[in-house]
Amino acid sequence: MAPAVTIAIVGSGFAGLGMAIALLRAGRQDFVVLEKAAEVGGTWRDNTYPGVACDVASHLYSFSFAPNPNWSRRFSPGPEIQQYLQHCAATSGVLPHIRFGFAVCQARWLQDQQLWRLVAASGEVVLAKYVVAGMGGLHRPLLPQIQGLGDFSGPSFHSAQWRHDIDLRGKRVAVIGTGASAIQFVPEISKVAAEVALYQRTPPWILAKDDAPIAPWKRALFRRLPLLQLLKRALIYTSLELRVPGFTRLPGALRLAQVLALGHLQRQVADPALRRKLTPDYIMGCKRILLSNNYYPALSQPHVQVYTTAISRVVPDGVVLTDGSHQSADVLIYGTGFAATDPLPPGLLFGQDGLDITQAWQNGPEAYLGTAVHGFPNLFLLVGPNTGLGHSSMIYMIESQIAYVLAALQTAERKQARQLVVRRDVQDRYNVRLQQRLLTTVWHRGGCRSWYLHASGKNVSLWPGFTWQFRRATARFVPADYEWQ
Repeated sequence: MAPAVTIAIVGSGFAGLGMAIALLRAGRQDFVVLEKAAEVGGTWRDNTYPGVACDVASHLYSFSFAPNPNWSRRFSPGPEIQQYLQHCAATSGVLPHIRFGFAVCQARWLQDQQLWRLVAASGEVVLAKYVVAGMGGLHRPLLPQIQGLGDFSGPSFHSAQWRHDIDLRGKRVAVIGTGASAIQFVPEISKVAAEVALYQRTPPWILAKDDAPIAPWKRALFRRLPLLQLLKRALIYTSLELRVPGFTRLPGALRLAQVLALGHLQRQVADPALRRKLTPDYIMGCKRILLSNNYYPALSQPHVQVYTTAISRVVPDGVVLTDGSHQSADVLIYGTGFAATDPLPPGLLFGQDGLDITQAWQNGPEAYLGTAVHGFPNLFLLVGPNTGLGHSSMIYMIESQIAYVLAALQTAERKQARQLVVRRDVQDRYNVRLQQRLLTTVWHRGGCRSWYLHASGKNVSLWPGFTWQFRRATARFVPADYEWQ
């Protein structure tokens, strides 16, 4: 039988890496990080499509304990964030704790031993007293439900699994989806492709991106005066928090932003017919608000066409639309996002009495404080249900959860407990209140379909308030919320 570790962390993106560094800073060495890939990075390792970048300002989209004065731009490009995560791993002392190439294919709670058994695709096994799942909610690429996806004879791939071996120069490229990834890669591929056909179901609301290089003298100033960078971070954080009432209680507050977005569209798209296609018919904020300065100009090029007629089926040489028209393509790219409302597949995670978490989550994922799930002892989720944001940096939420998990582990050790599991009534009460708050938000009342909403109608993705409210909720670990052994 494999020797047991105290804590197994799954994933080494911002969540898993942050948890591991926090354990080291707390003086703990009794953990292992299980990472499926050959390097750290999570989202920023996996998403390498052309133009990949963050839509949260760099100085806020980073660990509070590891400020980076050397960001090259206000909004970091993906490779730079990946370098930052690699730097954090290397300088923190975490790397010796990471087992690369360990792709967890099953985690099962062994009640008789009060341990988690984690099995890798290779057959390797790790036993752990506690599991911290840091895979996040946006890691399972979602393909559209269109007939004939496998019939296409040319190369086809999801934006999160970009095929860099496919040369798009001179090709006819069909892009399905107009989400956050597509608005970044479409302008880039339009520079080389002979034709780009973009198939849009719903146009996103897009604001101008206040992006620019950070001058070398400013970077030098941040290096010399760290307090200045801290102030910059605080200013970004405060300005983003001011948007929360518009999403939650006062949808009218987003009207000014909606006017700005329409003005941005008007300035960048001269063709009235194209402008009509790109004008959303739902309240801003209902779907994720996107930032771009080059998406609309890219779509205005003569070799780029936007189609709003739905795709009926994929055929070997292209797609057939519901109006019967046939559109040829050499390459098919899916910009269709992730399985955000079903982040864990069946057969992966089993709790007490062999309960598959997908069975526990039949009506949509839910947890207590987005972190603990009844029926799953000694398990903590980072970036769990209803911890997502429509306005600010997820790193802030992750750090709030990490502090809560640390407090839970410290309490368990003081109690000399072998097992803790959140009480059913505590979880239920928390989620009833949470869903009541969500009903009045723009995400429910904005008149759109979005990846925030589960098939049951519940918003299982977003936090319905200020991020400081979540930090306050997770600031104190309450032992009475849990059952102990």
